[in-house]
Amino acid sequence: MPADDQAPQETKPTPAPTDRVTETRHTVRIGDQDVAYTVKTGTLVLKEERHDPEGKHEGEKAHAEVFFIAYLKDVHDASERHPITFSFNGGPGSSSVWLHLGVLGPRRIDMGDAGELKPPPYGMVDNEFSLLDETDLVFIDPVSTGFSRAVSGEKTKDFLGFKKDIESVGDFIRLFVTREQRWLAPKFLIGESYGTTRAAGLSGYLQERHGLFLNGVMLVSSILDFQTVRDAPGNDLPPILHLPTYTATAWYHGKLEGGQSRPLAEWLHEAEAFASGPYLHALFVGDQLGQDEYSEIKRQLARLTGLSEQFVERSRLRISLGRFCKELLREQGHTVGRLDSRFTGIDRDSGGEGPEYDPSYSAIQGPYSAALNHYVRAELGYTSDLPYEILSFPTNTSWSYKEFEGRYVNVSETLRKAMTLNPALKVLVASGYYDFATPYYATEHTLSHLGLDASLQGNLVKTYYEAGHMMYVHPASLERLKRDLASFVRAAWQ
Repeated sequence: MPADDQAPQETKPTPAPTDRVTETRHTVRIGDQDVAYTVKTGTLVLKEERHDPEGKHEGEKAHAEVFFIAYLKDVHDASERHPITFSFNGGPGSSSVWLHLGVLGPRRIDMGDAGELKPPPYGMVDNEFSLLDETDLVFIDPVSTGFSRAVSGEKTKDFLGFKKDIESVGDFIRLFVTREQRWLAPKFLIGESYGTTRAAGLSGYLQERHGLFLNGVMLVSSILDFQTVRDAPGNDLPPILHLPTYTATAWYHGKLEGGQSRPLAEWLHEAEAFASGPYLHALFVGDQLGQDEYSEIKRQLARLTGLSEQFVERSRLRISLGRFCKELLREQGHTVGRLDSRFTGIDRDSGGEGPEYDPSYSAIQGPYSAALNHYVRAELGYTSDLPYEILSFPTNTSWSYKEFEGRYVNVSETLRKAMTLNPALKVLVASGYYDFATPYYATEHTLSHLGLDASLQGNLVKTYYEAGHMMYVHPASLERLKRDLASFVRAAWQ
């Protein structure tokens, strides 16, 4: 064999990652006006400064490609102070598809209401309830979601954690604002679920790291203090704070006295009063509770949850979420959803401890996945052979909360401090009555313990909907949510 055949093959260096963005132009009718807009779809390369072990600056190095879809309303004067809103969902591990194609963007999923899921394929329609008439919209997919990835040579796991996630999303926002010359525009964040945890963290990071002060933060299905929802021995908050949602769910499915003849609002008022009074006292007293009081608490819990007194007693007055979702409709062979308890599912084993799956997530996973994969390529002109990670469960299970070792995750203090340092910062909190992932009463508990000065209490706006976690899958709630968000944005900067 010739000697030169033995020579090692020359390897070409990996090309440096570059931004890749497409632009398209569209028009949508929102309310009574036609809104013309430009869409920028693609990836921006995030770089970070590197230093050697002795602290010497070694320059910048690319470490991630972040995918985004930006809707920019056409304006006559480029210097006009048109607001801009950055949007993301949660998980952790979720792409931005839910808020994007559910409520905010100019195109949305056409999937009907709970229990009316259409067979595939799924359609899209112009969104007459889009927020684009009030603010430009930028949907961000955090690293390992959507088409966002760590660049070659970087470790994906380095991005999968509370602190690094906030830094990378915050640095993307700074870069986008700089590239698009929007530093003087009114600026907003909107997050859903864990995205509200991220938004609270960003409210502090953007101010402190980049001097980027926000006009408003919109928290859709909020979770700022994880102690309010984590079932664990010794933590009595979840059964108390889940109770009104148990009541709402039992009312919806006709399991309370008199069916639905009594309005939901009256049942919720009673459930809240019981949860914050006799029930709170009973769980605090614990095993010292007297027999007569124990019997009354058991009776009232059964009445307010639609469960039997025997089941309540076996649960020692502490009804976990998984058990409730399995038990409420057990006799019919059904379970109720976690994201939206109006949805029902069917398990293989009706005698099990908890549901096999969340029927409310199964109902939306297919429509949103199909629509996004079609829309981004066919209508926005962006092509990629990568799988679009709608909701990455490996990302979720790998997520690091090392900053909170030995305690519950809680970002409410970060939000309080951001609102205190920036007294103009307004916060809207939107909650669904049928949401078990982030129960509305747990959110109220967090907000009432925020420690916000009385002079800033007026900066908090709370809205409620007769729907679940993604309240926009309920047509009437979608329309209301648009009105509430639009009013909030206008009031926060004009």
